[in-house]
Amino acid sequence: MNRVLIGAAVAPLALAASVQVAHAQARDYVSIVGSSTVYPFATVVAEQFGKSTRFKTPTIESTGSGGGLKLFCSGVGVDHPDITNSSRRIKQSEVDRCNENGVTDIIEVKVGYDGIVLANSKKTEAMEVSRRDIFLALAREVPNPAGGEELVENPFQTWKDVNDALPDRKIVVLGPPPTSGTRDAFAELALEGGCKTFDFIKAMKKKDKKAYKAVCHSIREDGAYVEAGENDNLIVQKLEADPDAFGVFGFSFLDQNLDKLQGSLIDGVAPEFEAIASGDYPVSRPLYFYVKKAHIGQIPGIEGFLAEFTSEKAWGEDGYLTDKGLIPMPDEERMQFAANVKNLTPLQLAME
Repeated sequence: MNRVLIGAAVAPLALAASVQVAHAQARDYVSIVGSSTVYPFATVVAEQFGKSTRFKTPTIESTGSGGGLKLFCSGVGVDHPDITNSSRRIKQSEVDRCNENGVTDIIEVKVGYDGIVLANSKKTEAMEVSRRDIFLALAREVPNPAGGEELVENPFQTWKDVNDALPDRKIVVLGPPPTSGTRDAFAELALEGGCKTFDFIKAMKKKDKKAYKAVCHSIREDGAYVEAGENDNLIVQKLEADPDAFGVFGFSFLDQNLDKLQGSLIDGVAPEFEAIASGDYPVSRPLYFYVKKAHIGQIPGIEGFLAEFTSEKAWGEDGYLTDKGLIPMPDEERMQFAANVKNLTPLQLAME
């Protein structure tokens, strides 16, 4: 595999640039990987860009956020993606891996916001749950139902076992795998949100943050949670086939399938556009994509694709991406990220 380490000491910058230009001749389209949640938004922008310009329509592969960032950070040159979509922010460890492989200037673009839903078929009743219910239903270990401050392997088989007010239906939840940013965000926002309602677990955070995270983010592996891959459309199909099952995915997929599916209320709030935009819906998160600055000017079409994505006609309040379920950022935030893209401002990541 050909690889050029931009900015690395092993090769002069001039040589690296000339080799990269030579490589660029082997690819005349933008290569995008990453999040299945951002995939439909990026696809619409790519199709619009391809129709309205002389450039080829970018290719987009749904690999999951973690899988996309791994591919993105593996090197510079035409053998590696130009852009990766992500339904969570890039981690410091991923930035470090990028830097080790010569990917030194990364442009971060926040796309907008999305909610993570717990949805089921309209063939059965909708459900109202709390984040505490979700934690008790799906965590690997939960507080002993007999009482005390002891964690036991999750014994709950039905939603009624979790909470008497819930239906007497077997717990079956179809969701994304560990490589998915949706899985990461669901664990952080929904599971941990319920986990920390138990005082003795919450107290663990100060004593042993790693142990606390292991308890609050670990999902059971006994069949109640079914990893359904990175294809959210497949989850939708399976929910239609099994009305008792629930699925975990981004709001946009619910929004596109409201004739078949319904979202559960979480902590009394329905997963609706306005509730996610206002921050009232408790399981919502920002969406991103990341761009290699070293590829701009080398791979044709990147700048045009970025301009299309960050245009008001695309991601604005009345843009065509809102029709696909994207929750737009406030005006000031959109203007800031659009300016970062226009100026090709590299990411300065300061981790907490």
